[in-house]
Amino acid sequence: MTEPTTGRVPQVVFACVRNGGRSVAARVLAEHYAGGRVLALSAGTRPGEQIHPEVADALERLGIDTSRERPQHLTTEMVAASDLAITLGCGEECPYVPGVTYRDWPVDDPGGQDPATVRRIVADLDARVRDLLAELVPDLELPPSVLDGA
Repeated sequence: MTEPTTGRVPQVVFACVRNGGRSVAARVLAEHYAGGRVLALSAGTRPGEQIHPEVADALERLGIDTSRERPQHLTTEMVAASDLAITLGCGEECPYVPGVTYRDWPVDDPGGQDPATVRRIVADLDARVRDLLAELVPDLELPPSVLDGA
């Protein structure tokens, strides 16, 4: 899957049931690295009240602002507007929309975990997001990983 030649920016939705950890981390990392070349959303079928504080803390320590992140409800329209829907190993069932590519990333749940475990999960997501962006926008010059300086 490569960036369309129409100049349209590819859109990816990261989905997890509560939209409080993995999907949020994947979205903010994608937004950080993509520099506007990919639109990243995150949502869940049963969104919680807030993002997991341990995830927000881990991302903030890496220089990623999460202050505006709020769990959102995953809609069919959100999936339909996306080129790619990625579920994050959480049993999420995205609405099926023909023409949308679906993938599942089996990633551990960071909710309620200790800082070292959350950091390992964020590192896993960081690597996956960077690989995804290289696939979606092959000419994108990715900045160094946020984990390199931490």
